[in-house]
Amino acid sequence: MNHEMIAILDFGSQYSQLIARRVREHNVYSEIFRADTPAKQLRQLPLKGLILSGGPASVYSKNAIECDRKIFELGLPILGICYGMQLGCKFLGGHVVPAQKREYGRTTLSIVDKSDLFAHLPDSITVWASHGDQVSKLGDDFAVLATTETCPYAAVRHKNKNFFGVQFHPEVAHTPQGQEILKNFLYNICRCSGDWKMSDFVDKTTEEIRKKVGDAMVICGLSGGVDSSVTASLVHKAIGDQLVCIFVDNGLLRNNERENVTSTFGDHFHINLRVIDWSKQFLKGLAGAIDPQQKRRIIGAEFIEAFKSEASKIKNVRFLAQGTLYPDVIESGAKDGNPAANIKLHHNVGALPKQLGFELIEPLRDLFKDEVRTVGEYLGLPEDIVWRHPFPGPGLAVRIIGEVTPQRLQILRAADEILIDEIRSAGLYRKISQALTVLLPVSTVGVMGDERSYENVIAVRAVETPDFMTADFSHIPYDVLGVISNRIINEVRGVNRVVYDISSKPPATIEWE
Repeated sequence: MNHEMIAILDFGSQYSQLIARRVREHNVYSEIFRADTPAKQLRQLPLKGLILSGGPASVYSKNAIECDRKIFELGLPILGICYGMQLGCKFLGGHVVPAQKREYGRTTLSIVDKSDLFAHLPDSITVWASHGDQVSKLGDDFAVLATTETCPYAAVRHKNKNFFGVQFHPEVAHTPQGQEILKNFLYNICRCSGDWKMSDFVDKTTEEIRKKVGDAMVICGLSGGVDSSVTASLVHKAIGDQLVCIFVDNGLLRNNERENVTSTFGDHFHINLRVIDWSKQFLKGLAGAIDPQQKRRIIGAEFIEAFKSEASKIKNVRFLAQGTLYPDVIESGAKDGNPAANIKLHHNVGALPKQLGFELIEPLRDLFKDEVRTVGEYLGLPEDIVWRHPFPGPGLAVRIIGEVTPQRLQILRAADEILIDEIRSAGLYRKISQALTVLLPVSTVGVMGDERSYENVIAVRAVETPDFMTADFSHIPYDVLGVISNRIINEVRGVNRVVYDISSKPPATIEWE
């Protein structure tokens, strides 16, 4: 990466990825690193500045994560957020103590110095605080930039070290002028030029793919989702007919999924696409499986078998293209050994490269989902693919709680089609980030005609989220929910009750399994 760059040192904050996204929204490239990344490693990068993230620990606790103190000798501007501020102040002569009154939630920040970090902002703004500790004493080397009612050092600057600290979170939406503060840091203090553009990314990435691949063949598992579609388009732009896409029909797809993918990529983009029907094998493997992780493992194993059987027919294949995104890299703990919990078994194709002896091409591994959509638009992909809601690799299997059978798949497919149809009709599809139906393993009593019935329950789930790391349920109007419920109950045989899931993430995940 030759672009100028901001490094974010991650102290375990739930908002670290959000900081990275916010920086990129200002056309400055950013990457997340372990908190203890050595200063000499950071010195090798084209850095314009550093951001130290928040974190759940106290700087004085036994297990407190610390950074390399030598980063303060790099001569780069550093912005410490919350824990990052406390750590920087502690290293540079300040004193941190548990606050008498814990600050959590919205609070008013009074700005006393508008010369740099708070340039062009009003005298007081609303910010989002979340801290139990705070800086209690500062040496003469520090200047106070802002205060709150309970926090006399809510924002500070070190006079000699180019270190800035804020005791609130400028990256979250609850700090309305947070973007202005970050912009001031990036442009007024770090002197960034803002040269991170998607068109540059596409040109640079296609050139890198061309160089890496040479005259070898590349295969790509195409699912029809935005990540694999953009990956396929990007690789195709780079090497044309040297790319072969494989679409595995696992029998767990939504209505008309296979036909849509075939017409878009085969007929419209003229990509060499091979469709393999492996649905019988998937359903046979899943028979009797109820545990979600077991279902994922079975599907992953069958996917590899299907893929291997088709890939073995293609000569001179050296590379596998995969739609890994930056959050996947971080969540799977693969980047710099980043300490993050592995929340689910990522990517069905995870074991493929080893089994087949392929080298990986992951052109999107530095991008967030919204950036991938921008690339898709730039490459001319149809709107319904670029803005398509995420669909899990294991397909409808993880939306059927309990055993997956052809009959239960048929019920869920029909319900899913009605849901998507109705939110499109209501003009809500782009507003909602992801909408899905779930088939529950319970029967409830109902009245159909004059008879009592014991039939299935469908749960409807719809969420809004900027990044899929946190999510809130969508406030779909009651009349639209009413139409969805009526249509599912009247048109889908075997369903007599529809419920709406109003859980947020966290603690609930978006998918049910």
